[in-house]
Amino acid sequence: MRIHIRRPWELKESDVTPEEAFRQRRLIIKAAALAGLGAASPLQALVPSQGSGAVIQGLADTPYGKGLPLTDYEYVTSYNNFYELGTDKGDPARNAGSLRTRPWTVRVDGECEAPGEIGIEDILARIPQEERIYRFRCVEAWSMIVPWAGFPLSRLLQRFRPTSRARYVAFETLLDPEQLPGQKRPILDWPYREGLRMDEAMHPLTLLVTGVYGRELPGQNGAPLRLMVPWKYGFKSIKSIVRIRFVERQPGTAWSDLQPSEYGFYANVNPEVDHPRWSQARERRIGEGLFERKHETLMFNGYAEEVAGLYRGMDLRKNF
Repeated sequence: MRIHIRRPWELKESDVTPEEAFRQRRLIIKAAALAGLGAASPLQALVPSQGSGAVIQGLADTPYGKGLPLTDYEYVTSYNNFYELGTDKGDPARNAGSLRTRPWTVRVDGECEAPGEIGIEDILARIPQEERIYRFRCVEAWSMIVPWAGFPLSRLLQRFRPTSRARYVAFETLLDPEQLPGQKRPILDWPYREGLRMDEAMHPLTLLVTGVYGRELPGQNGAPLRLMVPWKYGFKSIKSIVRIRFVERQPGTAWSDLQPSEYGFYANVNPEVDHPRWSQARERRIGEGLFERKHETLMFNGYAEEVAGLYRGMDLRKNF
């Protein structure tokens, strides 16, 4: 007999919103938000999502994140941080039509034996169908529970045969101000850059995401290929990736280089380490109220059992 012990991030199956119900609810919630939150509310920026929305065939479910109540699709695709498409939460959805996601090529190089370029179609063709859907929740100053469709990053990295000198993996977003008009403003040192330690990158929970809610990823969510590291804060999950490098030294990253006192390289979800301007002990879930923070933030976003061993012996206040 198999005994299932519920993890901290799992809820009862009865807490999950059925897909057919959420598609009706999203319109009601959107109307209520627009009517009741007042003119200053950022949720008034909700606009139709950009992207083909094509259904991804042959997705297989996995146990990760099962039982979590999903954030409505309308919020997931209309309330975004993607500064390359604008700094307001609604700008990415409004401006994503300028992002061309086909053809799309990713360059992989650095400390590896087989550097080269690979197209998005080739990437997808080589990933087994049974590895293509996970459910995770992601946390920033606010949180969402999102059924990402993706596959382990390690499946792609292994193909390029990283050497023993590869201790970190660095990522870059597309640099093209015509497609990404937010890059015309010097908000960050473009292109957006992120990085992981090699063992973090090879962990099975670290994903390359190509879809959401079983459909192709919209531009505002980082199409056609974005990172998702579910135990870290959202700014680590770089969008619209065009380059991956294996490097020996810890790479510079966009937000950490801009403001190192606020954004550390590791960015692990830790309720005991406050952002300099706000507490991170509690979180607000989108759709539950503009200012409510009624959920306790879980260490490593609830994935401590799976990932805490990566940081054994480290000072997680110093290495935030």
